[in-house]
Amino acid sequence: MDISRARAEQRILHLLAQGGRIDIEKDDNRKITTVACITRDGWRASGLDLDLFRKLKRRRCIASSGGRPYRITQRGLILVRSQLDNQ
Repeated sequence: MDISRARAEQRILHLLAQGGRIDIEKDDNRKITTVACITRDGWRASGLDLDLFRKLKRRRCIASSGGRPYRITQRGLILVRSQLDNQ
């Protein structure tokens, strides 16, 4: 499925493009257990699950460097559609 057709992906990418981030939690085996999309205002946004996180990471729309939270990449900025609101 093309990323331009997936509504949940577009919503998350739009929030990230506005300055949001994705925080992750890992277990003792260093496997990712939970992910949370945090808006630029500090609110937790719904709609992001582990499968969607992996899909965005696989498509290189998001990346993390130096142990920081995941942010949108240049490729992610290209793929996101402009929207007036996050609906």
